[in-house]
Amino acid sequence: MPFIQINQLDGMTATDKASVIKAVTAAYADASGKDPDKVWVHIRDMPHDSFGIGGKAFG
Repeated sequence: MPFIQINQLDGMTATDKASVIKAVTAAYADASGKDPDKVWVHIRDMPHDSFGIGGKAFG
């Protein structure tokens, strides 16, 4: 069973997450030949104040 994890900054709506899950599942199933019903996708929100780049915090 494939398990795909997406880490992103928080703020995406539930509707947008559903669209991403659908698209990622379809793309993976198409590329790998796996059954889309067996593909798991997890979106993990990262709070802006817990993330930084280049030594600078986003929050």
